[in-house]
Amino acid sequence: MTDPTVLVRPMAAADWPAVEAIYREGIATGNTTFEAAPPTWEAFDAVKLPEHRFVAADGDAVLGWVAVSPTSARPVYRGVVEHSVYVAAAARGRGVGHVLFDALIASTEAAGIWTIQSGIFPENTASRALHARHGFRELGTRERIGLMTFGPWAGQWRDNVLVERRSPRAGTESAIE
Repeated sequence: MTDPTVLVRPMAAADWPAVEAIYREGIATGNTTFEAAPPTWEAFDAVKLPEHRFVAADGDAVLGWVAVSPTSARPVYRGVVEHSVYVAAAARGRGVGHVLFDALIASTEAAGIWTIQSGIFPENTASRALHARHGFRELGTRERIGLMTFGPWAGQWRDNVLVERRSPRAGTESAIE
């Protein structure tokens, strides 16, 4: 059940300190990303599509965020994006991930995005369950796809479960733009 005080809104540059802190908290678990540190706002802003970046907040407190980036510059993949979703540890269990996915799916559907994809560490069972509840399917495991470079995991090869959500409209359009 979603906490009714949790509201979703577009991410703004002013949200970056809170978004970065949540990102850093996720990185510290060792089960969210191969990245050793969050990017700068400028680097994040340069690759994440503005119309598909959201934060979940309770008043002024940012509780989580979601954002996408294109997977390729090639026109044939214009409807394919890769996403990241992070929820602050203190906000888990309040439905934050659900409202973020609802907003992301609504915005990508409206924009004609046909595939949202990501890679999840197999050990991140909460993220895998959240994705499944929002129509993502697990395509398979990419074994030893990345080498951790930080923390107690440095030097360890990690697997990634490839997940995707296909729009119900995927493959139904016949016109070429």
